[in-house]
Order: sequence, then structure tokens, then C-alpha cells
Amino acid sequence: IPGDGVFEEDAAAISNYVNQLFQAMHRVYDAQNELSAATHLTSKLLKEYEKQHFPLGGDDEVMNSTLQQFAKVIDELSSCHAVLSTQLADAMMFPITQFKERDLKEILTLKEVFQIASNDHDAAIIRYSRLSKRRENEKIKAEVTEDVYTSRKKQHQTMMHYFCALNTLQYKKKIAVLEPLLGYMQAQISFFKMGSENLTEQLEEFLTNIGTSVQNVRREMECEIENMQQTIEDLEVASDPLYLPDPDPAKFPVHRNLTRKAGYLNARNKTGLVSSSWERQFYFTQGGNLMSQARGDVAGGLVMDIDNCSVMAVDCEDRRYCFQITSFDGKNENPEEIAARVNQSALEAVTPSPSFQQRHESMRPTVQSRSPAARTSSTGSLGSESAVLSALSLDSLVAPDTPIQFDIISPVSEDLPGQAKSSGQSGRRTNPFGETGGSKSETEDSILHQLFIVRFLGSMEVKSDESPDVVYETMRQILAARAIHNIFRMTESHLLVTCDCLKLIDPQTQVTRLRFPLPSVVLYATHQENKRLFGFVLRTSGGRADSRQTSICYIFESNNEGEKICDSVGLAKQIAFHAELDLEEQSRLIAASNRSNPSSGEGQFVVLSSSQSEDSDLGEDGKKKRESET
Repeated sequence: IPGDGVFEEDAAAISNYVNQLFQAMHRVYDAQNELSAATHLTSKLLKEYEKQHFPLGGDDEVMNSTLQQFAKVIDELSSCHAVLSTQLADAMMFPITQFKERDLKEILTLKEVFQIASNDHDAAIIRYSRLSKRRENEKIKAEVTEDVYTSRKKQHQTMMHYFCALNTLQYKKKIAVLEPLLGYMQAQISFFKMGSENLTEQLEEFLTNIGTSVQNVRREMECEIENMQQTIEDLEVASDPLYLPDPDPAKFPVHRNLTRKAGYLNARNKTGLVSSSWERQFYFTQGGNLMSQARGDVAGGLVMDIDNCSVMAVDCEDRRYCFQITSFDGKNENPEEIAARVNQSALEAVTPSPSFQQRHESMRPTVQSRSPAARTSSTGSLGSESAVLSALSLDSLVAPDTPIQFDIISPVSEDLPGQAKSSGQSGRRTNPFGETGGSKSETEDSILHQLFIVRFLGSMEVKSDESPDVVYETMRQILAARAIHNIFRMTESHLLVTCDCLKLIDPQTQVTRLRFPLPSVVLYATHQENKRLFGFVLRTSGGRADSRQTSICYIFESNNEGEKICDSVGLAKQIAFHAELDLEEQSRLIAASNRSNPSSGEGQFVVLSSSQSEDSDLGEDGKKKRESET
């Protein structure tokens, strides 16, 4: 049929255009649905603002009430958007979807059916035209004729339905475009009407006030930004030299009065026997605690208590400016803590202080003779400066090549000069408090019994025992030698101080390791700065073949009790000295009494013994008072 191609082209153009229009309207519908959901979510989040816990504070009541008001208005707008979404679905999307899915698909279906019917009719006509006139077969002719009739009828019927649909499409395309647009506009009008009902004058006044507040905050922010920018510029100019890894300390002196320090440090973690790794972390002090805070953590955690810690510089092959903080309480004796304490002591004692050098340079080389009692009193002043020195140089106190004994040698295996074996050294268990189950021990009658925990650092022979500087120099050389040779092992013992002797007792077996007669202890002192370190000089006589006297200085480390130990030794020597004076006085009085009245000597001896027991710890004043009373 002529002209049917124009209708088909028109139908194809309508289908293409409607598909594009459908996609555009569907985007509007999807956007409206998303807007409705987003508006509802916004209102929900504004309502939950007051429940938030902001690290810098969020208890602003004005801000909370303002956001609650916004949440209420936006929630009403969300309801309006939801109604608009429903109206768009019914009035806009439904009509155009029906036209696209029903009318346009019907045209395509009818076109296909008409094409099939036309092809069947053509095939029947070709078959009928091939019938032979010479050999006519009535049966075959009838079948072919029936086939032509049926196919022609079917083609005619489908053609009429197809052409009718093409004609109707000209009307339906107008409805399909106008009806969705009409529904879209009506839905928008309804939406704006609902909006006008919600957006009242009261809301406009509220929005005006909020706008004014926002402008005020903005002005404050701009002023603050200007101030911060100026501060940043000033700090950049002032801090420019600090950007160097090693700033000049003359221009930027170290602040030593800070109550709190903080900064990033690289901490070493041992990953094996000899390997280690470094991790960068933020450390800060808080009171007497060292804290660390990992990246991303809100607060720091405790690393160690640094009130009773030692801080020392250490050499490291792969890092610069390394220092070590060591904590110890006398209970944990692992090698790392022992090494830390020895290194710390070495740093404090390895270099003599300027005052130490000056004292050696200013003193004259004259030596004043003293009695043993007077020298004991002066050298037992707990690290105070002595009145005189026995030499000008350090070598005259302790020779540099003097061998150092770093461990206690049992008297069973080696006899030290001047140390006579006692019953405790022969292996008998000794109760340091003089409460053995058998016979009385040698210290049971002693008035003074004090026990201290000490660790033996070393001993060496010294040339002089006239000044505490001998003890200080011995400390310096022993600690320096330990630090140089990495000798960190120390023997722990119990030091028992009595009026007769000093004993080093094994804490496990209670066996006496060494015994030092109290009269042989001629000098004792504590380090001037490190009160954990103390030492004493023992004056001994040589063996049978050698009658010369030698002096050996013993150095120990305690649990910060060096002064207490020196006080205890000084008290023991005072008691022993007073007891010796009392015995001399007692002997003199007994002799005088025997000459005058031999029968009354025993009663006078008892009275004097009672006086000794009462005044033995009174010191010099008590001794003088007692002598005057006698």
C-alpha cells in the first residue's frame, strides 16, 4: 500500500523521542526520591547533634536548641518532598510508562505480525502461479487455492489492525507527552503550596537571626585568622635557626626549669639477641611518670616511673644523641638494669669534678700526723672534704696500673692480706642478728647490728688512707674500668655492721664471705653526688714474710643507702672507741681500788659496766659527761 512507509517512519521517530523523554522524567523522579531521603536523613542527624560527644566540647545549649529548630523545619520539608515523590510517580511516571510499554510495543508487535502474514501470502501466490495447465490435479489445485484464500484474508486483517494502530498513534503521542507534564506541574504546585504553609513569617524571622549570628561568627573567625597568621609569621622568623638539627646553644639556651617535657623520640626494641629496631613515638612527662602516646591514640599510656630512675648518655652505632632511662628498685636484677646502673655510675664518677681537681692543686703536700681515732672521725664524714691531702696528684692516691678485683674471692680459695679466717668463713652458717642455736657468735654481744643490701663493684690497693679523695678516686677508676670493659655482673651480699667488724654475708646461704675487723677500717665515704656508691679503706698487714702495711679500698653499690651505711660504720667505731676508753678507765680504777681497798674491786667494776651500757651511743658529749661524772 503506497504511503505506509511514512507512518512507520513517524512511529519510529515517536518511539525514539518518547524513550528520551522517559529517561529525563525518570531522572527527575529519582532525584526527587533521593532529595526526600536526604532531607529526612539531614533532619535525623540534626536531632542527634545534642547526643554527640565532641572532644573539644559540645555542650552549647544555644547551638543545640538552634539545630533542633532546624531539624523540625527540615523534617516538615522532608514530608513535603515525600508527598511530591508520590505525586510524580502517579501523575508523571505512570502515563509515560504506559505509553512506552503498551502502545509503542503494540505497534511493533502488529508490524511483525503483518510482515509474517505478507510473507505467507506471497508464498501462497507463488505456489498457485506454478500450477500446470496440462496436468491439472483438482486436489492439489483446491489445496493451493485454499492456501491463497487463507493467507490473503489473514494479511488483510492484520493490515487493517496495523494501520489503525498507526493512525491512533498520532493521537496517543500527544496524550503521552502532555499528560505527564501536566501531572509534573500539578505535583510541583501542590508541593509549593505545602511549602508556603510551613515557611511562615516566624520562620523567616528565625532565619534572619541565625544569619546575623553566622555573620558575627565569621567576623570573629577572620580576626582570629589574622592574629594566627601574624603569630605564625613571628614564630617562623624566631624559629628559623631552630630548624637546624643542632641549634646553637649560645643563642637558644636549654631550659632546665621545665616541669614537663614532651617530644618525639626513637625507642629501641630488641628483636633478637643482637638485632634491634627503632620506632618513632611521642613521649612526655607527667608528674613523676614517663608517658608515651602512639599515633592515633587519644591519650597516652604509662611507660615507667622515673622518680627513682637514672638517665645516661650511651653510645650507639646507628643513632645519634642516644640516652638511656633505667628504672630499678633493688628487686629486679637483670643484666640490662645492672648495666644501666654501672654506666650511670661511671658517667657520674668517671671524670673528677672541677672542685676535686682544684682541691688537689691548692693543697700543700704536707701531711699532719693524726691519731687513729681522729682520722676515723674525719674520714667518716660521709663524703665531706677532708682538711688535708696526702699528695698533689691523683696518681699518688691510686696508681693507674693497680690491678682491680671485680668479684669477691672466697677466703677458702684465696687468703686476702690481713683478713683472718673466722668461724663464719669456714662454711658455718651465720645468723646476722646473732641468734644462732648453738654457742654465742662473735657478734652476739655487740650493741649495734645493722644489715644492708649491697653489691660489690670492686677493690684495689691504694697508696694512701688519709683522705676521702682516695675513695672517690677508687670509685672513678673501678667504674671507668667496668664501663670500658663492659663488666656488668655484680655480687649481691648482706653487709652486717657491728661494733666488732663488718661482714659480707651470702643472702642465700647466710655464709660469711668476707670479714673486716672494725679497727682496720680506717676510712669510709659516700660519693658526693651518687649516694648509692660508698666505699671504705681497710688497712692490713702483709703475710709472715712481709710485715709492711697495705691499704685496700672496697667499693660497693647500695639501694640509695650509702649515707646510712657510713653513719652506721661511724656509730660502730664511736661505740668501739668509747668501749675501749671505758675499759682503760675501768682497769685504771680497778688497779687504784686494789691498791687502796683490794676487797671492793668487784663492786666498782659492776657500776662502771652499767655506765658503759647506758652511755655507749651518746657520742663524744656523752663520753665527756660520763668521764666528768666518774
